[in-house]
Amino acid sequence: MNLIDPIAKAREMGNIVINGSTRKYYRLTRTGRWYGGIATADCCGCNLKCVFCWSNKPRDNPEKIGEFYSPECVAENLIKCAKENNYRYVRISGNEPTICKEHLTAVLKIINKTKLLFILETNGTLLDDDFVKELSAFNNLHIRVSLKGTTPEEFSMLTGAKPETFDLILDNLHNLVKADLRFNLAVMLSFSPDKNIIMLKERLKKISQRISDNFEEEYVFLYPHVIERLKRSGIRPLVAYTPDGIPKELI
Repeated sequence: MNLIDPIAKAREMGNIVINGSTRKYYRLTRTGRWYGGIATADCCGCNLKCVFCWSNKPRDNPEKIGEFYSPECVAENLIKCAKENNYRYVRISGNEPTICKEHLTAVLKIINKTKLLFILETNGTLLDDDFVKELSAFNNLHIRVSLKGTTPEEFSMLTGAKPETFDLILDNLHNLVKADLRFNLAVMLSFSPDKNIIMLKERLKKISQRISDNFEEEYVFLYPHVIERLKRSGIRPLVAYTPDGIPKELI
């Protein structure tokens, strides 16, 4: 199997989901209970192939799904949805928002004029030093980096990407620390033995104690298509949850 180079994959995906300043979305706005209530726009296209991903067809077939929307349209709909539901938070989710950096920053500029907080959920692969400096201009931004696994080997198994990508993401955490951006790290632990979790936490402390202090545990939710993907891959979680939050040891 050819492993993914996430930087090259992002460029390839950009050719599909970017058209000028517009980006493809498969759902312009939805309400959600996460973060105590958040308005969400779901985009198409990712540069990883996570085996447990809940975003099914929009990730795998972005050329066939969704419509292009301008940054103004996306921001206006997020603001409208947040106001109607008395939410404090907005986000772009569903796939990887940072693939379209210019579109994303254009949305952020509009949201930055409001009192809403934008939660940037990202796999962290594209948070290079230059982009992080751009993001530091926004004072109503919180970045949630989702790390898939606790070692390079786990990461590669779960995402289909080159193992060294794991170290790239940790290097990008350095960029966030240097820029003094508001962020936290969420780590997928469903497939990790305790010894690997302990080793990762020790490594994170060497980057910054604040990363360790705000360490967020993330686990697989067993939606039907996620279960099928896991079965096809032959990968079984050590800990997982049903969609209604009930823990399940194994599938």
